[in-house]
Amino acid sequence: MDSGFFPFAATNNLLQEESASIPPTQEIGRETVVPTAQKTALGCQPDMVNGVEFPKKQLDRLLNLGLSHYQTGQYELALAAFKQVYALSEATGDEQGQGKALSNIGLTFYSLRHYSKAVEYCHTALNFATQAQDRRSAIKIFSTLGNAYRHLKEADRAIEYQLQSLALAKELEDRHGEMAALNNLGLAYKAVGQYEQAIVYEEQGLVIAREICDYNIEEQILKNLGNACYALGNYTKAIAYYEQRLTVSKQLGDRRIQAQILRNLSNAYYAAGLYEQSIACGQQRLDVSRLMNDLRGQEQALGTMAVAYDAIGDYAHAIQYYKERLDLARSMQDWRVEEQVLGSLKVAYYAIGDYITAAEYAAERQNMMRR
Repeated sequence: MDSGFFPFAATNNLLQEESASIPPTQEIGRETVVPTAQKTALGCQPDMVNGVEFPKKQLDRLLNLGLSHYQTGQYELALAAFKQVYALSEATGDEQGQGKALSNIGLTFYSLRHYSKAVEYCHTALNFATQAQDRRSAIKIFSTLGNAYRHLKEADRAIEYQLQSLALAKELEDRHGEMAALNNLGLAYKAVGQYEQAIVYEEQGLVIAREICDYNIEEQILKNLGNACYALGNYTKAIAYYEQRLTVSKQLGDRRIQAQILRNLSNAYYAAGLYEQSIACGQQRLDVSRLMNDLRGQEQALGTMAVAYDAIGDYAHAIQYYKERLDLARSMQDWRVEEQVLGSLKVAYYAIGDYITAAEYAAERQNMMRR
C-alpha cells in the first residue's frame, strides 16, 4: 500500500501539521462507539535483549498507551501514540499494526470532531482490514465512517456504512457492534427527519443494551428514543423514555446527566400541558444544579418553573422564581437573560393588575437595552 499518504515517518515524530487545526476537545453526543480493543499481550516473549526493546513489545506498549489516553479523553495524546504505532508498524512491515493504528487515528480524529480527517484515515484503515480479512476491525471502521458522514451531512453514506457495520456484526454475532450500529442508524435516520425509522432501530438497540447489561449505552439509547418521540410530538412516549433514562442515570450516579434528563422531562411535561409535573421536574433540576454549584443549570431551572407557574396563572410563584432568576443572571452578568426576565416580570405584574411595578420593570428593561 502507498504509505506516502501519511505525513509522519519516524517514531519520535509525535504530532504532525494537521493536528494544529484540531478544534478543542468536546464530548461526543449520543453516538455509540464500537468498543476499542483491549490491551494486547504477547505471552512470555522477553521485553528486552541487550537493552533493546523488541519492536512488537514497543508497538503493543504504544498501542496500549494510546488506548489509555483515548479512554480518558486525552485525544491529542492518544493521536500521538497511535501515529507512533503506525510509524513503527510501517518500518517493520507489520500491516496488521498499520491497520489498527489507522483505525484508531480515524476514531480519535472523529472524537476531536475533525470529521473529514476521520473519514480519510478510516477509508485507508478499511483497505488494510479488507486485505487482511479482518472483519471484526471492519465493524468498528464502518461505524466510525457512518458517524463521521452523518456529521458531514452525507446521510445516505452514513446509513450505508452503518448498515454494513450492522450486517457484519450480526454475521459475527458481535452483540456490542450490533447494538452500536442500531443506535447509530437511529441517529442517521433522525438527522434526516425520519423519526419513525429512527425509533425502530433505537428500540432494537435498547433490547440488546438491556440484554448485555450495558447501562451506559442503555442511557444513551433512552435519550435518543425520548428525543425522537419528542420531535414527533408524542410527549407521552417521550416522557416514558426520559423517566426510564432518569432511573438508569441514578444507578450510574451521574448528577450532570440527571440534570439534563430533568430538563428534558420538564420540557416534555410542559409541552404535554402537564404543568405541575413540569414544575416538579424543574425543582428537582434546581436541587441537583445547586449540589453541583451549576449556576447556569439553576438559572434555567428557575426559568422553567416560572414559565410553568405563569401558564397556570399562579403569578405569585412565577414572580418569585423570575426574581430569583434575575438575581442569578445579574450575578453571572448575563445581559441577555436579564433583559428577557425583566420583560417576563413586566408581563406577570401587568397580569395581576400591578401596573406601577409593571411599568418600572418595563422602564428598567428599556434603559438596559439602550446601553
